[in-house]
Amino acid sequence: MRGALGRVVGLLWLRRTLRFRITMVATAATLAGLLVLAAQTSQLIGPLLVSSADAQLESILDEAVDSVREGAAPSADAVGVRARVLDTAGAPVDGQPRIPLTPEELRSLKAGTPVLRSVDPPLRWVGTVTSDPAGRQRLVIVGTTLTGYFVAQDRALNWLLVAALIGSAVTGTATWFAVLSSLRPVERLRGAATRLPPGHRLPLPSAHDELRSLAAALNGLLARRDEATERLRRFTGDAAHELRSPVTSIRVQAEVAVVNPDPDLAHEVLADVVHESERLSALVEGLLTLARSDAGEIPAAQPVDVCAAARAAVARAAPGGPVVTASTPTTACWVSAAPAEVDLVLDNLLRNAVRHGRAMVAVSVLPRAGAVWLVVDDDGAGVPEEHRQRVFDRFYRVQDHRSRDSGGVGLGLALVAEVVRRRGGTVSVAESPEGGARFQVRWRAMRT
Repeated sequence: MRGALGRVVGLLWLRRTLRFRITMVATAATLAGLLVLAAQTSQLIGPLLVSSADAQLESILDEAVDSVREGAAPSADAVGVRARVLDTAGAPVDGQPRIPLTPEELRSLKAGTPVLRSVDPPLRWVGTVTSDPAGRQRLVIVGTTLTGYFVAQDRALNWLLVAALIGSAVTGTATWFAVLSSLRPVERLRGAATRLPPGHRLPLPSAHDELRSLAAALNGLLARRDEATERLRRFTGDAAHELRSPVTSIRVQAEVAVVNPDPDLAHEVLADVVHESERLSALVEGLLTLARSDAGEIPAAQPVDVCAAARAAVARAAPGGPVVTASTPTTACWVSAAPAEVDLVLDNLLRNAVRHGRAMVAVSVLPRAGAVWLVVDDDGAGVPEEHRQRVFDRFYRVQDHRSRDSGGVGLGLALVAEVVRRRGGTVSVAESPEGGARFQVRWRAMRT
């Protein structure tokens, strides 16, 4: 039951506005502090009255002691103050009535310690022992009635409680308007955000405070959102365009096969359909890989020997094209990656090099200090310098004699760049000593 009540109260509290919650917390904290201060201060009123009385009584006691030493009767000039002379046993020697003092109070007065008698109103006595002219020990005491002692404490507490309530109300009101004024720029920022056109940014407040930092962070978020939206729009458009081509080709060839039932023509059409299906499958697989990468789905890293992977990739290379050779060290070259990622990089680079090479493709693995380099050279037409920065973009293809309509969709090199980048590596293209293109991949080497 208590747990359910606590959850309900918590929900009701959280549904309140920030201004209300801040004001309530500030008011409650102020009220609690002032109440504690009022209670403590009211307890100090009594000691303050006693201390003030003691200061006056001490001066009168000094005059009374001088009078007793001279053999004269002590007198008290202040109104309400009494001066008495007793023997050491507490019996009066000044001809006045006996004072009802307990033995403990007598001992305290003889020791010079003031005594407060808890009657209504309280009595305050201070005293000391001196000698008269005959050498007899006399206890001289001076006392007064602390009129209004208890009333002062009660009234002080009441007034302090009223002051605490007024102070809390003032604090709550001030906090309410202070928070209202502080949140007014936030409200303006919210209104600007609701009316913000696409591509625009929030206005930065003139004050260099937390709100300006928040607006700057939101503008950065909007910039990233716009960039991601634009990238997704381009990616969707390019993917739709690339998917349209093989799908249309398969549909047209299937229609031709239906209209012309000639077995020879059907066999040729089926071969083209298989080719286009393979192209479509590679495109879909590349799109899925890029989508997983964009979503942050990265396979767990493990040690991978690039030398062994390069030799296996060369062995998988399709026959009938340029001669593919591998130059690798005899020792293993370990990098931290997923085996499928290293195979994807090698297969795509080799496929690209075989597609554009004339007679030879060379694969080299070069261990360096803290890194492992993979170099793929071909003797084709190469990549013009003006295209080298964009050749790793998605769906980007060099529209010249290097493409030769070989079935590429512009995703292979983009996949290479993506999987290498997310492992902290780099990929670049330059001119090969063989006259074609040189693709260089650098991974961080694993310490063994």
